[in-house]
Amino acid sequence: MRPARRRPERVTLYDLLFRGVLARLDPERAHGLAVAAIRAIPQLGLTRLLRRATRPDPSLAVDALGLRFDSPFGMAAGFDKDARSIRGLYALGFDHIEIGTVTAVPQEGNPRPRLFRLLADRAVINRMGFNNRGAAQAAERLRRERSRARRPVIGANLGKSRVVEVENALEDYRTSARLLAPVADYLAVNVSSPNTPGLRGLQARERLEPLLRCVLEEAGSTPVLVKIAPDLDDATIDELAHIAVQVGLAGIIATNSTIERTGLQSSPELVAEAGQGGLSGAPLAARSLAVLRRVRAAVPADFCVISVGGVDTAEDVAARLEAGATLVQGYTAFLYRGPLWARGITRGLARLRRPVAAERNSPA
Repeated sequence: MRPARRRPERVTLYDLLFRGVLARLDPERAHGLAVAAIRAIPQLGLTRLLRRATRPDPSLAVDALGLRFDSPFGMAAGFDKDARSIRGLYALGFDHIEIGTVTAVPQEGNPRPRLFRLLADRAVINRMGFNNRGAAQAAERLRRERSRARRPVIGANLGKSRVVEVENALEDYRTSARLLAPVADYLAVNVSSPNTPGLRGLQARERLEPLLRCVLEEAGSTPVLVKIAPDLDDATIDELAHIAVQVGLAGIIATNSTIERTGLQSSPELVAEAGQGGLSGAPLAARSLAVLRRVRAAVPADFCVISVGGVDTAEDVAARLEAGATLVQGYTAFLYRGPLWARGITRGLARLRRPVAAERNSPA
């Protein structure tokens, strides 16, 4: 099958707004304004109206993790850290939302500035440091969300509290899992953010295996996945995939942001000014796709693999699904594409699938 041609880019009202106003604002302030606007959607009684316009074609529905997803596309962790924007994001067309990263102990995160745009690369560098109000407060919000008749699938991304030493990480994750497993549809164990000291060291087998078993004990029947870094070598990816299957996880999320800075279009001075942190967005696309293929080859066919990193268009999502992803998540492109991004993704996916369906149904 020939790859579908990408439609020519057209300038939207959001493009003009972004270039003229939002791109001039401090990135974290702009993010705060966006969150406030999305939170206002249900407060203004607009959820059902918008959802009618963004609801995906029924042909896109996916069964995974023992759950029904209206489409394979959802919001990655990082946007809605405290489970405050779930209904608004759902209204905008995201069919699953992963909140967090949530920690057992509430924390402010790293000092500002900690969020930087690389406009030439359609990318972001962040060193937020898991700023959130804690697992107990997130659990209370999810409890309210679960009572709603219409809602997206909700995942909870769990990280290590900064005040807790790596040696005591198991009990820290256990606390978060105990609070959130009863109210989340799945848990994601984050051991791959580059912004918490020592966290990525938890990807080593001797630390990771007992950690995952600990979370599984608390999770009960709630599916548990692990989120891995894109900066691992192939042998380590294979080993982590083997561990995930061996201990009984439901899936793997590939990948988190990267510490790599190669191949960027932005000036070296701008990149240096941004400093340390995780790079996300378009530059991560190729590596994220490569890690997806590596993970898919290492796990059983029915094992859930969620692909995230550098996804921008419906064609990108379709490529991830074709490469073996069960579900796909995005985040950074939302900042560049605007509020109708998820709707555009799911409508584009439906268009891409129609020629395939027609070809299969045509007489020989």
